[in-house]
This record gives sequence, C-alpha cells and structure tokens, in this order.
Amino acid sequence: MTFAVPAGYLNTPSIGIPPAPVADAVAAAVEQWRGGQATPSGFDASVARSRAGFAQLAGVPVERVAIGASVSQLVANVAGGLKPGARVLAAEGDFTSVTFPFAQLTDVTEVQLGKLADHVEGHDLVAVSLVQSADGAILDTAALRAAAEAADVPVLLDVTQAAGWLPLDVEWADWIVCAGYKWLFSPRGCAWLAVHPRAAERTRPVAANWYAGDDPWSTVYGMPLRLAGDARAFDLSPVWLSHIGAAEAFAHLASLDLAAVREHNVGLADSLLRAVGLEPRGSAIVSLAADPARVAGAGVVASVRNGRVRVGFHLYNGPDDVERVLRAFG
Repeated sequence: MTFAVPAGYLNTPSIGIPPAPVADAVAAAVEQWRGGQATPSGFDASVARSRAGFAQLAGVPVERVAIGASVSQLVANVAGGLKPGARVLAAEGDFTSVTFPFAQLTDVTEVQLGKLADHVEGHDLVAVSLVQSADGAILDTAALRAAAEAADVPVLLDVTQAAGWLPLDVEWADWIVCAGYKWLFSPRGCAWLAVHPRAAERTRPVAANWYAGDDPWSTVYGMPLRLAGDARAFDLSPVWLSHIGAAEAFAHLASLDLAAVREHNVGLADSLLRAVGLEPRGSAIVSLAADPARVAGAGVVASVRNGRVRVGFHLYNGPDDVERVLRAFG
C-alpha cells in the first residue's frame, strides 16, 4: 500500500492515515458530489461493503452488524436496553465513549483493567475497550470471557484501538463496537456495532430512523414503525463519504495478514520501550513520560494523554520513527 505519511507521524491512536486507494475513492466521490452526479441510493453499495468488511474483520455474520457514525451513538443502543438500577462494570480510565452512555443512565463501577475479570459477578453488564486508548494496555479477553460466562453477565467490547493491527477473537462478546478512523484507515464518521443474537432483546434502537427499516427506501415516510429484523434495526443513517472510504479500506485490510501487521507494529513499539529501559508490552501503542515539546521538536507527531506522550506504530512507520522518539530522550 502507498501512504503519503510524513516521517515521524506516530499519531494513529488519534487519527489513522489512509492508503492512496482509500483517499482516492473519497476524493472521487467528492468530485461526483460537486458535479451533481451523486445520488442517495448510489451510496448503498459502499455502505453494504463497509458493513460486510467489518463483519469479516470481527468474525461475525454480516446480519449481526449495524452501522453508525461514532462509538457513543452505537453504545447508546446498548445502554438504552438496561433495566432500571442496572450495575455496569468498566475499566478504570477507559475511553468515555464506552462509559458515558451508561453513566448517564445508571451507576458505573470502575476497577483496574487487570482485575476486571475478578469483579464481574454481581454486575449486569461489562463494558470495556479491548485495547486502552490512553496507554495501549490490552485486556485479558480469555479471563473476562470465562468470568462473564460463569456469571452469565453480558459483555460489550470496544475494539477501536485494536481492529486493524490486532487479530480479533471476539465473536463471543454480546456486543462489539468499533470506530474506523484510527487503525482501519477510514474517514471519521463510520462505526459499527455487532450484536450477538442472544443480546438483541437487550438492545434498544434509541435513534430509530428510516435507514433502520427493513427496506430503507420504503420506510422513509409514515407509520407504523417497521424496523429491520436483524441488527440493521440499530443502524444510523450513514455518513456517505465515510463509508466510501471504509469500503475501500476494508478491501485492502482483507488482503493483509493481521498477524504480520501485529508483528510489525508491536516490534517497533517494543523496540522503543526496550531502548528507554522499559519492559515490552506487546501493544502497538506506547505511553511515555516525556516532554511533549521536546518530542515535537524531534519531528514526532504524537498526542498527550493523562500527562504522558502517547505514540502508536502502524504499517506506515519504521525504525526511523523509533529513532526520532529516542532523540527526544537525548
């Protein structure tokens, strides 16, 4: 794949960079729009490809997948299905798009990520990111799955900071949610929610709309309510240009060996940790105690999260990017 990424760009956990075919597809769609050649139904094929692409990546049937624009919008469908007084368990310091939709309805208990599985019993739902946004810490999915199944507690997994570099084994989760604008090379404005059949009745279409209809082009006017019989009932009306890019991005992701992608990304991240005297963590995201101004001065594009510099390594990065970070440490 061809990328137009400047040297030192390590900000994928904030905004991923598209390969040329993805950017070209979006640019071509903009030109069609500008020339009055775009039609609403003309975007349906790209939305379908985007939905199918995420289904393949997550390892679930396509009929389980709803599309939306952001993680919080889609998580709201899950929060809306909670019973009054429900007890929700989350990881301490998780991204708030995972927790706030629940917190505005009921109490959310936070525990350390490494101890999440120990606290499942006694809760009505667990909501957690597979890879933590702030520092790249990875959830022990095997432990959580075992604890959740033993206690019969449903689980929502946000895979936004994992999908695209970490091979996924998440089909077991009751809900899988993901945004596409980070590791999936897609524009902001596309997201997906996979709903396991056993969780469908616990999920409420809080933003029911014409696109969630069984046949969207026949549900644009009038009553009665007639939603799709599968996960499309939770669809939000698509951000067209975003799904144009996502459809193309998934086509390229399907050609990749994600185990090799993980090896590349984690290899760079762990080499950085070893070079500064820290233990490797097996994540593509690294959080460091460093001076942000000095890091920027070394030619590194990064973010600051929880007072630490956060960098992330993807396919367009190489050993020279590690060296740039190291120069900031003198």
